[in-house]
Amino acid sequence: MTPLKATLAPRTAFATPLMGDTLFGQLCWAIRHGWGETRLTELLLDGFTAGRPFLVVSDAFPAGYLPMPALPSRYWREEADPSRRKALKRRVWLAEKELAQPLGDWQRLAKTSEEGGAAAESRAQPRNSLNRLTLATGKGAGFAPYTVRQHWYPPGARLDIHLRLDEARLSQADLGQALDAVGVTGFGKDANVGLGKFTLEGLQTHIPPHQPDANAWLTLALCAPQGLGLDAQRSYYRPFTRYGRHGAEAVLLGNPFKAPLLLAAAGAVFSPGSSGSEMDVPFIGQGLGGEGQLSKVLRRTVHQGYAPVVGIHLPQGEGQ
Repeated sequence: MTPLKATLAPRTAFATPLMGDTLFGQLCWAIRHGWGETRLTELLLDGFTAGRPFLVVSDAFPAGYLPMPALPSRYWREEADPSRRKALKRRVWLAEKELAQPLGDWQRLAKTSEEGGAAAESRAQPRNSLNRLTLATGKGAGFAPYTVRQHWYPPGARLDIHLRLDEARLSQADLGQALDAVGVTGFGKDANVGLGKFTLEGLQTHIPPHQPDANAWLTLALCAPQGLGLDAQRSYYRPFTRYGRHGAEAVLLGNPFKAPLLLAAAGAVFSPGSSGSEMDVPFIGQGLGGEGQLSKVLRRTVHQGYAPVVGIHLPQGEGQ
């Protein structure tokens, strides 16, 4: 698969975090709307749930950075002053150029979201419900204001999306067109009122960085690691439950909700179960769903349980 990197420039606030599995779903809808349902069906049915996805999409990261791995503190060479430990934990982004440094130094070299230049400010946006008969907000108990969270990126912020693309099935040009379509119509919740818009500033081949003597993988998106034969004693992750919903016209099919999924958040570290495993792989995980497993109203529904990975060297023993 071809390793790519897309650079996005946010243009409006976002109501939905830019996560790889959600963006993959919207790209599928963009393909359906642009080239027809038959084209999308061909891409998804050709091995998606059998380890052969046509596309794998990462979460959005500040340009030039990768997420810090979710590792126990024993792996870090912590500063002597205990009062600094809390501040060090706020350093959640590692510059790609620092990946060649020993893993124990990463926490010292990492940056906070503010230092990474793409810290999204969360704001509460007041709203109210309208009575569709009177076209008014109502009075007394009928007046029901509420707030929604919006995430605003600072001016000039740039985000990187790491992708793995099977160009035998989908061309790079078509992928760029699909990304453009999502950026114009809006990503995620409240796109119909102007949120989630971005500009695709670049889509180019990007050889993923990796550490010498890699013996583990750092994931760049939500991942479904179950049943992959990984080494549980040398794998670390933060659990994430995805309560998915259908998008686009599928919300009108009667039940917009999908079955919940237990996944591992981006930044997970997974070690192979056998020492002879191939480390130079573009992604790990599995395709989920199909045959009504995720949705009864749209039985072919699938979910990206794959994640692009970066090879890292995880020291043996207690962080030595």
